[in-house]
Amino acid sequence: MTESSVKKLAFTLLDAITDKDPLVQEQVCSALCSVGEVRPVETLRACEEYLRQHDKLAHPYRAAVLRAMERVLSSCASELDKDTASTIILLASSEMTKTKDLVWDWQQAASGVLVAVGRQFISKVMEELLRRLHPGTLPHCAVLHTLASLAVANAFGVVPFLPSVLSSLLPVLGMAKQDTVRVAFCSALQHFSEGALEYLANLDRAPDPTVRKDAFATDIFSAYDVLFHQWLQSREAKLRLAVVEALGPMSHLLPSERLEEQLPKLLPGILALYKKHAETFYLSKSLGQILEAAVSVGSRTLETQLDALLAALHSQICVPVESSSPLVMSNQKEVLRCFTVLACSSPDRLLAFLLPRLDTSNERTRVGTLQVVRHVINSAAAQMEDKKPFILSSMRLPLLDTNSKVKRAVVQVISAMAHHGYLEQPGGEAMIEYIVQQCALPPEQEPEKPGPGSKDPKADSVRAISVRTLYLVSTTVDRMSHVLWPYLLQFLTPVRFTGALTPLCRSLVHLAQKRQEAGADAFLIQYDAHASLPSPYAVTGRLLVVSSSPYLGDGRGAAALRLLSVLHPNIHPLLGQHWETTVPLLLGYLDEHTEETLPQEEWEEKLLMFLRDTLAIVSDNAWICQLSLELCRQLPCYDEAPQEKNFLYKCIGTTLGAASSKEVVRKHLQELLETARYQEEAEREGLACCFGICAVSHLEDTLAQLEDFVRSEVFRKSTGILNIFKDRSENEVEKVKSALILCYGHVAARAPRELVLAKVESDILRNICQHFNTKVLGVKVETKDPALKLCLVQSVCMVSRAICSSTQAGSFHFTRKAELVTQMMEFIRAEPPDSLRTPIRKKAMLTCTYLVSVEPALDEQARADVIRGCLHSIMALLPEPMEEDGGCQKSLYLETLHALEDLLTSLLQRNMTPQGLQIMIEHLSPWIKSPRGHERARALGLSALLLRYFLEHLRVSIIAKRLPPDQLISLLLTMFEALGDPEKNCSRAATVMINCLLQERGGVLQEKVPEIVSVLRSKLQEAQGEHILPAAQHSVYLLATQHCAAMVSSLLGSPLPLDSHTCMLWRALAVEPRLAAQVLGLLLEKMSRDVPFKESRAFLLGRTPDRVATLLPLSATCALFEVMSTPAAGPAVLELYPQLFVALLLRVSCTVGVQLPRNLQSQERRGASPALATRNLEPCSSAVDTLRCMLLRSGSEDVVQRMDLEGGWELLRTSAGHEEGATRLARAMAEHAGPRLPLVLKTLACTHSSAYENQRVTTTAFLAELLNSNVANDLMLLDSLLESLAARQKDTCASVRRLVLRGLANLASGCPDKVRAHGPQLLTAMIGGLDDGDNPHSPVALEAMLGLARLVHLVEAWDLRSGLLHVAIRIRPFFDSEKMEFRTASIRLFGHLNKVCHGDCEDIFLDQVVGGLAPLLLHLRDPQATVASACRFALCMCGPNLACEELSAAFQKHLQEGRALHFGEFLNTTCKHLMHHFPDLLGRLLTTCLFYFKSSWEDVRAAAPLFTGKHHPLPRPHAARQPRLMPPLHRFPGAARIAQAAAAGGPGPAHFGAPDPAEGPGPRGANKGC
Repeated sequence: MTESSVKKLAFTLLDAITDKDPLVQEQVCSALCSVGEVRPVETLRACEEYLRQHDKLAHPYRAAVLRAMERVLSSCASELDKDTASTIILLASSEMTKTKDLVWDWQQAASGVLVAVGRQFISKVMEELLRRLHPGTLPHCAVLHTLASLAVANAFGVVPFLPSVLSSLLPVLGMAKQDTVRVAFCSALQHFSEGALEYLANLDRAPDPTVRKDAFATDIFSAYDVLFHQWLQSREAKLRLAVVEALGPMSHLLPSERLEEQLPKLLPGILALYKKHAETFYLSKSLGQILEAAVSVGSRTLETQLDALLAALHSQICVPVESSSPLVMSNQKEVLRCFTVLACSSPDRLLAFLLPRLDTSNERTRVGTLQVVRHVINSAAAQMEDKKPFILSSMRLPLLDTNSKVKRAVVQVISAMAHHGYLEQPGGEAMIEYIVQQCALPPEQEPEKPGPGSKDPKADSVRAISVRTLYLVSTTVDRMSHVLWPYLLQFLTPVRFTGALTPLCRSLVHLAQKRQEAGADAFLIQYDAHASLPSPYAVTGRLLVVSSSPYLGDGRGAAALRLLSVLHPNIHPLLGQHWETTVPLLLGYLDEHTEETLPQEEWEEKLLMFLRDTLAIVSDNAWICQLSLELCRQLPCYDEAPQEKNFLYKCIGTTLGAASSKEVVRKHLQELLETARYQEEAEREGLACCFGICAVSHLEDTLAQLEDFVRSEVFRKSTGILNIFKDRSENEVEKVKSALILCYGHVAARAPRELVLAKVESDILRNICQHFNTKVLGVKVETKDPALKLCLVQSVCMVSRAICSSTQAGSFHFTRKAELVTQMMEFIRAEPPDSLRTPIRKKAMLTCTYLVSVEPALDEQARADVIRGCLHSIMALLPEPMEEDGGCQKSLYLETLHALEDLLTSLLQRNMTPQGLQIMIEHLSPWIKSPRGHERARALGLSALLLRYFLEHLRVSIIAKRLPPDQLISLLLTMFEALGDPEKNCSRAATVMINCLLQERGGVLQEKVPEIVSVLRSKLQEAQGEHILPAAQHSVYLLATQHCAAMVSSLLGSPLPLDSHTCMLWRALAVEPRLAAQVLGLLLEKMSRDVPFKESRAFLLGRTPDRVATLLPLSATCALFEVMSTPAAGPAVLELYPQLFVALLLRVSCTVGVQLPRNLQSQERRGASPALATRNLEPCSSAVDTLRCMLLRSGSEDVVQRMDLEGGWELLRTSAGHEEGATRLARAMAEHAGPRLPLVLKTLACTHSSAYENQRVTTTAFLAELLNSNVANDLMLLDSLLESLAARQKDTCASVRRLVLRGLANLASGCPDKVRAHGPQLLTAMIGGLDDGDNPHSPVALEAMLGLARLVHLVEAWDLRSGLLHVAIRIRPFFDSEKMEFRTASIRLFGHLNKVCHGDCEDIFLDQVVGGLAPLLLHLRDPQATVASACRFALCMCGPNLACEELSAAFQKHLQEGRALHFGEFLNTTCKHLMHHFPDLLGRLLTTCLFYFKSSWEDVRAAAPLFTGKHHPLPRPHAARQPRLMPPLHRFPGAARIAQAAAAGGPGPAHFGAPDPAEGPGPRGANKGC
């Protein structure tokens, strides 16, 4: 955008600024600013030009343009050039002073432009402003305002101009008569002073660091004199405040002696204004600045003014801060700042003034004083250091104040004290206790209502502030750690601090963790040194019990459990690991629930299990007894918390159950019985639970203690006729009996079933009935307490349930059954017939439900009485209340009705015949015919319930047992047809009938299994109901348990690919481990029985035959996958692990490259239907998937993962990669499933004789790789593996023989220390491999060479020596093999043979060394880099055996791996050494070279004549000159013959020159022309 276009755009926008709509004006300004951000200079020039050209533009619009310019300048002033800045300064100055009248928005906008430019060009701006100051003339108010704003915005730029400014302004001060002008002067003087103070405080950054306060003192005092003595007396409040506001910073610039002189007048003058002004912020702010100036000069006058100052400031701080005005809050801060100044200068006088005021009872005075004390503690810490005891002692009365505002102030003071070490002084503990007391306040005891400015009254409450203070002091004040730990522990157990448990626990957790980090010694509590602390037993009990109500008190359950976990070293050293594991689980359970959703009984049971496990881990009777004692002591603490007390009783029972001391158990049980508060229902229930839990381990002692209590003086005194009114009321006696009856019921319910049956009638029921005093025991009492009745019913119910749940219930004869049933019926009849008020009916019916199930059976009359009585007690009730009229009553009615339903179905169950059902319906018949509608409705509902129950539990077995087999199958087929019935109830009934028939008569259906399976499969495809498939799976399961082989054969006949329903039927056979193992065994047999494939030749003769998979093994493989894909099959797969693994591995091997039958191929091409399984049906892929599934199901996931990562499964599927896949599988098994291998190898042992070559190859590859791991030695498998491989050495398959050699060679890396022991066997196998077959390039020979290279360094030298020559001769022909692998392996092996012979080389092997020199030297030019590298290695290894140090050194120098070889130079050096040291051998070397003249490798062919040419003839050295030649030659057999042959130019022995044709190939292309 060009400058002209910016100008045009800006002018267009500026033209629109005169729009009448303010919103449009604002948008125009925003757009102008946006343009200015991009092109600031052009935009500002455009605005300046526009204002200059439009001189008549109204001032509101001019102000808008100026404000836009200021916004642009505020962000882009640094981009201005001097010319533009000068232009803008002139414009703004002109606009600001264009009118003498006060037009504030216009002048303010122009002033803002000058201030913005002044941040960057202060000199130019100040020059312009000074130009506007005319001697003897009052300046424009806008100029004063601009100078003041500049002093604030750029103090470093303005202060150097202040002397000039002041010299112009001070002479005209007296001329200012208008208040607005005076206010402007005051503001300017205030900001000038503030700027000067900023400048002096930062001289290191100031442009002129030599400036001192003296430079302004005289001028400022002159101004002070006018302001204080003249203008401050004005009646205009605004002017007075402006004067006061200016006097504050000006006082710092006054000369010291002048300030001291003025203070006696200045301070009273300021203080007097407090009474004249409502808003006192500016007064307090200025007063604080004056006090700071006075203290800085060491004023003595201040002491005389101190009392008046303190009184005035104190009255200000005591003003209630109820106003929402921010100035009121700011005034408080400034007043506190004044107190800080006085505290630093006169701490004693200040405290002497403040502390006595803490004893006053006036709320405002005390709160204000506490605020000052807190502030002084924080801001004048050094001066208050030695005053700590006095301040602490003065807090005695405020701690007793009950006013909430005072409490908040006290808490804040204590927080400040904590940060400054006060609480470490004597008396500090009282402050901590006060904080904890406030944390314990219940919310309902905080009557304060929120003020108008309080958003969250709970956050400002005394308790909330105290909680925050305690946590912050515990976590952020390091010096408080040793004060609070372990002191805070003593607040855990007292009842009055219950409300503070959550913050206490959180703070203690943090403190404990800090102590743990510091070390064990710092964390362990020395209880001897802290006598006031609760014992570990008390802490454990307290924290565990309060956790039973986990959401009370802001979640104290989680906090208590965390603290308990952290404290474990101080509770018992053995608990750490268990609590660190268990407590997080409990906390996680709480996180999953809320207070509304938490199942209380389940939560309490988890806590009791936690306690039981803790006691089991401790297993110290003394510790357990001490814990039980402490738990009993805490019982009175929970009198106001019945739920927690109930849980405490359960904890006591659990602890006593773990104690081994019978005396302690009985003593505590006796105390519990004597001290229990029987009037409380929750406590009676808790006491009974305690006795029941204790009876789990101490049944005899618990029953004995209950009887002892009844015989004791306490009980007899309570129940005696003469003393009943003296000691306890009759009602209380009934409550004691109720509790005892409940105790017996809980004992029966919880005690071991095998022990309780013997005690039921002789002890438990006898005592229950004795306490009840009923007719059962011969004592007749007319009136009974309903609670006592309810306890009796509940206890009898528990006893009956215990009998029913016993394994011996069938043989137990309950003699009191009829009497108890009669008693229950009396209770039911005694209830009002038309209303339901108590749960006695419900409980009594529930009790009868259990009683009728116990032997002996009730006679017909008793049964009829029970049915009639119970029906009458429910049917005659008035209609149940609506929910809004009585929710509890309706709930009780529904529960009672369900109890009646359970009783009637239980009675029907005892006589599950049509006659029994008829009897029930006859009893209901009168109610069905009742004229009352609600009675008919209830009767019909019960009739429908009984009919449904009879139908659902009808014993189909009765029908099945009586049907002949032919009718049985007809019935089954009919039921199968009903599976497709559109009515779901019919199809469900059919499934029930089918499974009942199969369960009862399935044994006679063996021949019909195929037909049943076929029908079942067809019906599954037709039926739509979700319930059909599970029922069909159960049918298959039932048949399979009786005819497993027939079921497997039938399902194997299903067409491939398997549809989803057939897959689900296969999976149904895995639900039970024993059946699953049987099915897997049968499938393995089916898979192995038939041949895996058949060969079929194509139409054209001579074509390779195709292998086509056979169906039975393929179906069995698919079935195996489905069965093993079910999680329930895991145990069966583990049981058959070796058989499954081996069979599936063999299946994989013999299906590589095998095709599907043509009919299945066509289906694969067409694509599977949605009902078919999506698995790959290709034979090998199917087998691989099944093997993978088997490993996953057996827990070998690591093996599967390793194969996935390495691509092993894909390799197994292909012919080219199958062998490598088997190798990787073995490697993964060795690494991740080693313990499984012994049994796997045992199963694999017989596979060496398999008729299928692929299977032998696969298993050999697997076994060979196992020897590559140390697992073979670790699991003592080495001998068996070597044996198995040895058995395969003569296999007809070359791949098997090759893999055998690889496996034997793997011993070098898997078990190198075992090679020496098996050396002869290994060498024999390898040497035999060199001679394998007639193929000169046999892969077996290649493997043998590779293996020998790995083994020769590890075998015994003696074992190697016998075969050394044979190996050297046998591998020599491979030096010139056409195949690179053979050349590389043979040459490298030759090097290894030389390496192991260093220093011990036999003469006959030296012949081979010499004979190999020429080929090795020439093959350094081999086109294959690996061959050349092998030659380098071999020559370096040959060097030491030639006994020529110079030649060996040359080899080492030129042939280092990775170094570039200059072949000509190296060959020259080598030939020189050979001619010098071995002249007699030259002929032999030259003869060998001649054979390479016709080599087909160009570089080798070129190297041969080069090598020949290097051996030019030399004069025959004298014998005396051959001292180095003779010794090595004499070591060679036939040395003379060799020398003679060389001298005559004839060839040496055959094996020195060209190889014999029988031994292998010569140089490649030797018969071809060059």
